[in-house]
Formats: sequence, structure tokens, C-alpha cells
Amino acid sequence: MKMEEVDIGTTTEPLLKVEDLAVEFHVSGTVQRALQGVSLTLQRGRTLGLVGESGCGKSVTSLSIMRLLPQPPGHYAGGRIVLEGRDLLSMPERDMRVLRGGRIGMIFQEPMTSLNPVYTCGEQIVESLTVHSGLSSKAAMDRAVELLDLVGLPSPKERAHDYPHQLSGGQRQRVMIALALANDPDLLIADEPTTALDVTIQAQILDLMTDLRERTGAAVLLVTHDLGVVAQTCDDVVVMYAGGVVEQAPTKALFADPQHPYTIGLMAAVPRIDTTVDRLSTIAGSVPPPWVKIDGCRFASRCPLADDRCRSAVPPLREIGPDHAVACWRAPIEETTV
Repeated sequence: MKMEEVDIGTTTEPLLKVEDLAVEFHVSGTVQRALQGVSLTLQRGRTLGLVGESGCGKSVTSLSIMRLLPQPPGHYAGGRIVLEGRDLLSMPERDMRVLRGGRIGMIFQEPMTSLNPVYTCGEQIVESLTVHSGLSSKAAMDRAVELLDLVGLPSPKERAHDYPHQLSGGQRQRVMIALALANDPDLLIADEPTTALDVTIQAQILDLMTDLRERTGAAVLLVTHDLGVVAQTCDDVVVMYAGGVVEQAPTKALFADPQHPYTIGLMAAVPRIDTTVDRLSTIAGSVPPPWVKIDGCRFASRCPLADDRCRSAVPPLREIGPDHAVACWRAPIEETTV
């Protein structure tokens, strides 16, 4: 049976708006604050990179948009996730099931654990097509083969009858992309889609995602820790640290003039071929654990510019230029300061 369409608003608004999202995990009597006031906006046809080191809240943000956080221990403590005018956090679960795999597709980080090992690759795509699009089994299998061919899988008709363990890592990732794109989603969320792949396959997958975005017009939320991937594929960037947004800007503006000390530190740690420096730059210290209460800026303990105000008051995310916002009391920062 075909799932009913869910009316989620007009096309005059941004496709996706996350507003002051707060997420907590209640574990063994402690409250761990995974996200604290995360806000971002994604327009149709654009790719937004969500970057930061491990544990900063990137994957929690993407799973929250899909409303896939386990509850308990997870808990949405505040904020809204608005898809074309409708708040997903207040949407009935029945309607969310319509959107997942339909208007919202997701490429998970590890395809070997995300694909079902007891069904063939084609069967998994067929299931999504029959549930969301109401196609017959034969029409859905024909479409599944077309999708596998679209994502560049060799011999797609034969691969449709293979099980995930019979494919290489890069081939499984292509199957995941085909599955995510099966119902022509408006929003595609890609959570570290190239982490487990070698460099050559990484480049192919990124090129494929860019090509598919241009062909389908879908908006893409790309979750990654790799600034090189961001520079190659993203129109805009949101930098996260310890569960919050510290900087957001168009990609070119961010790389040309990073303004948060954390972003500046990340940029300095990227290897370069035009320098004679023997050792990479590092950011001193470590990310504070989510159960520790911090009164001021969460980066203050690692920041070379931190002063008393930074340690006592949370800096707001404020505009410092066209579409460029930063959560830092010291911004704008001169390049020679840090």
C-alpha cells in the first residue's frame, strides 16, 4: 500500500530550519547534554556541510532531523525542526514514517550495519519503493535496477540480486545512496558517507553525490569531519563544537576568513603541500564531556584568546558579515591574533 503524502508547507520558505535544538541523554542518573541550542538553515538545491571533531554532536543532529534518536535514553529538551513550515518534533510518528525514506533520505555512516544482511540489495530498494510509491513488485525491481545503474554500480541487474556481504565497501555505499534516493527525496542527509572508503572511492562517491544533487535538485546535509570534503562539495558550512554551533558561513567565506578560534584551529591542522612546516598544528586540550556544566564558552578552556567574559558568559551566535555568524566574544578576529 502506498503511503499517504504529508503536506509540509509551501516552497517559499527554506527547505529545512533547525531552531535552538536541545537534546539530552539520561544515563545512569546523569543528564548528558548532547546538543545545546543548535540552529541551521538549508535551502533547496544546496549542500550544507556540518563539521566538527568526533563527539561534537553532528550525528545526533542528523538523527534528530530523522527523529531516529532512541527514546529513552534520548530526549528532545527544546527547539524545533521545521521542514517547509511543519515542525517534525510535533509530528505524529505515522507521518514521520511517511517522510523517512520518502521526502527525507539518509545515507548512514556504515552501510554494512545499515543494510539488512538477509535481504538482497534489490529487495531492500523494492521495499522502500512499494511502501512509499505504491509501485508493483516488478515495476519496483525495474526501478531498483535503474537506481543501481544511476549510482554507477557495475552490472546493476546482477548486483540487485546480491546480498550486502557480497559487495565491496564502495559498492555497498552506492547501494545506500540508491536506497536513499529511491523516492526522489527533497532532503538527503549523508552522515560521514566516505569515512570507511579508500581515497579513490571517496572521490567517486563525492562526485556522484554532487552530480545527483544537480540532477534531482535535492538539498544535501553532509555530516563530516573532513574539511577537504567540505571545500570540494559544500555551498555553506556549519561548524559545531561540544554540542553547539560556533560558526556558520558560505564555504568560500569560511575558508577565506575563519572567525572562531576553534575554526581557525581546525584550518591550521589541515595538511598543506605549500609549506615547509615539519609538524601539524594542534588544538591544545580536549572536548569537555557532555555531563560537565560550563557557564561560559565551551571552547574557553582550549582557546588562546579566552578572557574572564568568555569563561563566565555564553557568547551568542551573531552576524559579523553577509551570511557569516560566529559565537565568539572576541570576533571579528584579525588573522595574526590567533
